Amino acid sequence: MIDHPKAEKFFTDAEKQAIKQATDSAESCTMGQIAVMIVDQSSDYHEAQILGGVILGSFVALILTTLWFHDSIWWYIPFSCALFFPASLLFKKSHALKIHCIGNKRKERAVKERALKAFYEKGLYKTQHNTGVLFFISLLERKVWVLADKGIHEKIKQVTLNKFARHVAQGIRARRSSQALIEAIAEAGTLLAEHYPREAGCTVQLPDTIIYENRTESD
Repeated sequence: MIDHPKAEKFFTDAEKQAIKQATDSAESCTMGQIAVMIVDQSSDYHEAQILGGVILGSFVALILTTLWFHDSIWWYIPFSCALFFPASLLFKKSHALKIHCIGNKRKERAVKERALKAFYEKGLYKTQHNTGVLFFISLLERKVWVLADKGIHEKIKQVTLNKFARHVAQGIRARRSSQALIEAIAEAGTLLAEHYPREAGCTVQLPDTIIYENRTESD
C-alpha cells in the first residue's frame, strides 16, 4: 500500500508542459540553468519503521492482555514481540503512518542530503559556468530544497534560494504545487538574469523536463 502520490504522477501532463515552458522562459535570459527533480521520499527512514512497530505492537499487546489475560506481563511481553513484526511491516508500507514517527529536523536533513546526492548523480554540476540550479521536491516529507552550483553562490546566497524553496513547499501544502513551482522558477530566472545575463554561445546543458529517481522524463 503506497498512500501518497507517485513522483511521476504528481503533476498532470499539462502541468509538466507548463513547468517545462517556465523553465525554458527563465533560462532564455540567463546563463543560469534550472532543473526540477521529484522523488517519492528522500530516505527509507528505517528508524521510523522500527519505532512505529514497537509503539503499535506494544499498544495492541496491552489491549489484548488487558481484555483477555488480566494484565499479565507474561502474556504482554511475548505478544509485544510477536506483534512487532507485522506492525513494523505496516509502517514500512504505509507512508501516512511512517511520517508521524519522523522528526522535522530528520526530514530536513534527509531532503538536503538527497538533493545534494541528486545534484551529482544527475551530473547537474557539469554546466560550462557552474551555474546549475536544482529545485528538488520530496513528496513524503512535503519539503523542497533549492541547490545551486558554486558559480551561482558567488552572488546568490542560500538564504535567497531557501525563499524559493519555502514558496514551493507552501504551494504543495495548499494544493497549488505547479503554480507555486512555476512562480518560483520565474522569480529565480529573473534573479539569475540580473546577476548572470545570457551570453552569446551559451547553450542549455540541463534537462528542461522533470527529472525522476532513475530517469529523465522525455517529451
